[in-house]
Amino acid sequence: MTEQEKINAETQKQLAMQDAKFNTFMEEMRDFKTEMRDRDNQRAAEIRELRQDMKTMQANLDAKIDGIGKHVQNLTVAAMVGMGTAVIGIGAIAVTVMYSVFSR
Repeated sequence: MTEQEKINAETQKQLAMQDAKFNTFMEEMRDFKTEMRDRDNQRAAEIRELRQDMKTMQANLDAKIDGIGKHVQNLTVAAMVGMGTAVIGIGAIAVTVMYSVFSR
């Protein structure tokens, strides 16, 4: 084997090793890319789930606020009826007292 053939063989050997290293690196990059995509998809799914939970919580809070509003309305009506009844009762007492004073 001539000197040039030895150099060519050594160069071919080094190229084959570089090719193997490059192919290994590219395979690792593909695996990394796939792993990152899977993580991104998992995070996106978690975010969708959290958003759905937030929508559910918001709907529950809206329902509770509506219930509180109805309760306040009922209490307001009850207070108005109570005030009216108190006015009528005080008026009746006043009329009775006035009647008893003037009837003597």
